[in-house]
Amino acid sequence: MKPNRIYNIACFTLLLFYAVSCKKNKTPQQPVPVVPEEEVWDGSYELSTDIFPNPERGFIRTFSVYSETQPVDLSRLQQLRGENTSLILIVFYFDKFKDKSLSTAQLTLIQNNLDRVRQSGLKTILRFAYTDAMSGATAGDAPLNIVEEHMDQLAPVLEANKDIIAFIQAGFIGAWGEWHSSTNNLATTENQRKVITKLLSVTPQEIMVQVRTPLFKQQIYNTTAPITEEIAYTSEDKARVGHHNDCFLSGGNEYGTYSNIAQEKAYISNEALYVPTGGETCPPTGGYSPNCREGQKEMKLLKWTYLNLDWYPATIEAWKTSGCFDEFQRNLGYRLVLHSSDIASQATVNSSLAIKIKIANKGFAPLYNKKDTYLILKNTANGQFYEIKLNVDVRKCKPEGSLSIEETLNLANIPVGDYQLYLKIADSNADLKTKSEYSVRLGNKDVWYTDYGGINRLQHQLKIVTN
Repeated sequence: MKPNRIYNIACFTLLLFYAVSCKKNKTPQQPVPVVPEEEVWDGSYELSTDIFPNPERGFIRTFSVYSETQPVDLSRLQQLRGENTSLILIVFYFDKFKDKSLSTAQLTLIQNNLDRVRQSGLKTILRFAYTDAMSGATAGDAPLNIVEEHMDQLAPVLEANKDIIAFIQAGFIGAWGEWHSSTNNLATTENQRKVITKLLSVTPQEIMVQVRTPLFKQQIYNTTAPITEEIAYTSEDKARVGHHNDCFLSGGNEYGTYSNIAQEKAYISNEALYVPTGGETCPPTGGYSPNCREGQKEMKLLKWTYLNLDWYPATIEAWKTSGCFDEFQRNLGYRLVLHSSDIASQATVNSSLAIKIKIANKGFAPLYNKKDTYLILKNTANGQFYEIKLNVDVRKCKPEGSLSIEETLNLANIPVGDYQLYLKIADSNADLKTKSEYSVRLGNKDVWYTDYGGINRLQHQLKIVTN
């Protein structure tokens, strides 16, 4: 995450190794199979290789904000969409508040940063921590009672800004908030459980929280079984906990990220059908090469939705030199595409319309946050838009899979006329619904329009006629 981190990485490895090495190995679980999407397209829609930003996914940038300092530079945030970045990580350090309440100035600083994220058309991952050092005068986190008090203070801020918070990393414990090296005995399963339970309670239900290693989640919830479709997207705590790996593609156990590598990777592969994975790379160890093939294999297996461009720079630059950076930029997270559609060309006013639309996911991961999907009708004579909300949940379009939308829609109150048809996949928050930066662009040629808050042309015309 930061340049001085490399000097502390060996200590971090030992801490995590001793924390996890006493656990028994278990038979590796096999990832849940996903029905592959056949590569036979009906010719209606052509796939695009264009690179473009989409909400809550892709390569990210990381910003560290220390106590009562200045917010992140607005002009820099506004540049990011031009770099195909839609998501950032902000780590707020409470270095001045290890033994007291957060000040009004500190809470205002957090809000000012989130205002700038919204103003820039971005979303953010949040992490809160007390130190970016493992030793020295600035090292050390806060006792549990202070951590819990700070979470209570953060609750109104999280609720007020839930529209532009993609995920929250568990944070608070140890250096960088990475759940090790605690000076207040917080890096125990009992205290980690208290921290994650409290954080989930103050975080809006629709926002998921990520923990640093799979073993942490398994220990907290006392199970190695991944979550299933039956509890996915519910308010149950473990259904809201995903994973971040801040030493991804570094080889071996990835600086203590894994205890039983095969079992825990399979566990994450299954979990990541429903909860997010992401993080950053680290310096490779033991002769391991995080080359293009390895990067693609691991991102597909673990369903990576975002990756930090700011660390580890040598790995990122090697991908650029080798020619796979663009592929990763396209496929990190979801990449939904139109596959086929079947919609009548004529309907009677105030009648119904049957639609069949098939979409596929060519990305490494699914969407994790709820979206609202609409059929949009645009009157070709006067430009008037009409929308009909669909019942589909696009989170069910898993990587290498497809999803069929088959619904019969009510055309009441849509007047006689000729219409172009579009698909809109919008943010579920009403304030962001009308902003194209927060709508999902599909990966087909010549379908995306920023009109009406971001819509995808279905290449169908509908004539509504009188009885």
